Amino acid sequence: MEPIKYLRSVWTRPFVLFTLILLVKGYIAWGPIFEDTPLWGPLLTEIPFLWIIFCLFEWLATKRKLLWYMVTNLFVTGLFFTAIIYFKYYGVVVNYHALDQSRQAVEVSDSVFTLLAPQYLLIFTDILVLTVWFFASKKARKWRANVVHRPMNRRVLGSVLIVSLVLCTMNVWPNRASMNEVVKAEKMGILNYEAYTLLTDRDEEPVPLDEISQARINELKSIEQPEAPAHYGAAEDKNLIILQLESLQNFMVGLKIDGQEVTPNLNKLTAEGLYFPNFYQSAGQGNTSDAEFTVNTSFYIPPRKASVVAYGEKELPSLPKLLEDSGYQTATFHTNQVSFWNRNQLYAALGFDKYYDQEFFGMDDTVFFGASDEVLYDKTTDVLQQMDTADQPFYAQIISMSAHHPFTIPAEKYKMDLPARYEGTLVGDYIRAQNYADYCLGRLIDELKEKGLWEDSLLMLYGDHLGLPLHSMDERDLALTKEILGHDYTYSDMPNIPFLILGDDTNEAHVQPQLGAQVDILPTAANLLGVSLDDHIHFGQDLLNQSENMIPERYYWPSGSLIAGDTLFIPGTGYADGTYYPLKKGGTSDSGVTEDQYNRMLQLFELSSSYVRQQPDRPGAAEEE
Repeated sequence: MEPIKYLRSVWTRPFVLFTLILLVKGYIAWGPIFEDTPLWGPLLTEIPFLWIIFCLFEWLATKRKLLWYMVTNLFVTGLFFTAIIYFKYYGVVVNYHALDQSRQAVEVSDSVFTLLAPQYLLIFTDILVLTVWFFASKKARKWRANVVHRPMNRRVLGSVLIVSLVLCTMNVWPNRASMNEVVKAEKMGILNYEAYTLLTDRDEEPVPLDEISQARINELKSIEQPEAPAHYGAAEDKNLIILQLESLQNFMVGLKIDGQEVTPNLNKLTAEGLYFPNFYQSAGQGNTSDAEFTVNTSFYIPPRKASVVAYGEKELPSLPKLLEDSGYQTATFHTNQVSFWNRNQLYAALGFDKYYDQEFFGMDDTVFFGASDEVLYDKTTDVLQQMDTADQPFYAQIISMSAHHPFTIPAEKYKMDLPARYEGTLVGDYIRAQNYADYCLGRLIDELKEKGLWEDSLLMLYGDHLGLPLHSMDERDLALTKEILGHDYTYSDMPNIPFLILGDDTNEAHVQPQLGAQVDILPTAANLLGVSLDDHIHFGQDLLNQSENMIPERYYWPSGSLIAGDTLFIPGTGYADGTYYPLKKGGTSDSGVTEDQYNRMLQLFELSSSYVRQQPDRPGAAEEE
């Protein structure tokens, strides 16, 4: 056979054709996810995995061989595309647990669409073109008859299969213990990583309950409990209002844009109460619902899945139950449907007496997928006023939502004029949404004062999670954040959220410099309200009685990430090749987290997961929708 004809016959075989197509798509997927993609990366990791599948097609398929190739092309393309979009928001490599979010993705479709770049949609172009050509062209029918169904040499297939199996093993086995999921996926290849995660994903044997004690947790965190905690009962018998503010990051506090205060009401509150600027999120895949979980339990989020998916069927020790035992009424307020993120299960697991959702707040004056914060606060304070007439105090958690990603609030909600350089940017939309949320916050404070609730309440407010994912931002957004912050926007800026306490009567300094996280809110509230935690396992600490802290992070940051001292540490394959990010401008980036702290943090995560997994199931929880 002539060389040209031979080459033409080779590359037109579906084995070779789809190898080339998916190799190109592998490079497209690797570009946004991995830094400095090596030229050999997708070739030596993704292709061997695909060749194993293709060899099986050539061996076993007869009449529908082309269909199997096309289905594989569609599936792998969808996986690569999902990996790109998922990474742009979360900064992690997607795995099959993301299927838990499929229903939520429909609800937040506006957020998903903002992550789409036109060039990423081109990854599907060949599927459309080839589908039309395969079934509409006479040449394609001839090709299917003469080339597609022609069997390949069995020896060649056997050799390719063996080489591919060896390469896949070499890619997977040495990297299986890597802590950093992004590093693991890069070393293994995306397809090998997905297969490995699926096949090996099982819970380890939990640490026995009799080996999990508060003393052990405190020892791992280097906590010494004071015999007489400062400010114990300083807000005894007061109502507790916990306000969770959507996507609020700490750099918004005190921010001015060309002389305009973005959050004037929040700024006033920081001067009136206790303000913790070095405070960090504990949320993960479940975002807002994860924050609700960890604030109300002082447990860490699970290693996989959203908290409500992993733990929603449990009877969870919680702040509502603690306060109910102390004579409190409890309620939670959220303007979306209670089924969103299975909050019906979450609220039952936490033990709230009542919940108020979209059915109560209605769909008038909507912002994104629920009533605006104005409606939320107006109707909520009416309920709180009624609760306040009882002979017992109340605990109310209020979940704001108007500053939700992608932050494109209706024009009639604009409360400030942005400079032209901010228009049409994610950062500009974020600032405008937070300015509106702050306007609503001012209305809430006024309502609490007018209805006689302010003086008798302890108010805690915080951001639920980051608003600006680093991987979602383009050059304009990064330039604007650098203008705002005075330095490049980094991983250490993302998890930093504000935390405020008002009505505590402690006479402490307004600015509290100690490290804290959402997991610390429960023990801090319990101390101020005079509620004992002697029989309540908790992984947070009372911020008014502890100065040192160690904050494990996961999901938005690779497993093994840790905040301590003045540093965020992100591991590589382990501790030795990890990266340090200073928390403060001008800080050093080569120290701050020791290997001992890193190992203790891993033990804390294991203890938290083990403890919650062994809590009893709620009767009938499995039948709940």
